[in-house]
Amino acid sequence: MPLLFIPPLALMDKILISGCLYGLPVRYDGKDNLLTDSLLQQWQQQDRLIVLCPEVSGGLPTPRPPAEIQTDGTIITKNNIDVTDAFLQGAHQAVMLCQQHNIKFAILKENSPSCGSHFIYDGQFNGTKVTGQGLTAAALTKMGIQVFSEHQLSILYAVLDS
Repeated sequence: MPLLFIPPLALMDKILISGCLYGLPVRYDGKDNLLTDSLLQQWQQQDRLIVLCPEVSGGLPTPRPPAEIQTDGTIITKNNIDVTDAFLQGAHQAVMLCQQHNIKFAILKENSPSCGSHFIYDGQFNGTKVTGQGLTAAALTKMGIQVFSEHQLSILYAVLDS
């Protein structure tokens, strides 16, 4: 009969999670996007979650004007201020945090100009979404981190369990 091996919690893979999904009021409008999912609660109890809001880490205040990625790759606020550098700094902070904690997985807020993993807004501030990634999601993907949206927790669970 095989022995069951349960790895110590310290050896379990860490997961980067967007601060707004964790319940921090860091969205552009000063609110959160708190996820109340049993898987997330389990990972929290296992001390697997590393929380980061790339936009706040990049130096942007809360609240702040909404921002969207433009066709040229810059990120502009609704009142026409270029905040690309802050978004790039936040992406860099996320990469550094993942390297520091050997993070291979991330749960990021879909549609965000930082965290969108599959969709972002089209840059026209009219609510239209297009296929694409936010700056942080793209930077993490480029370094081999598997990025999941808040709608893909069961997929992440299956990957972690394999």
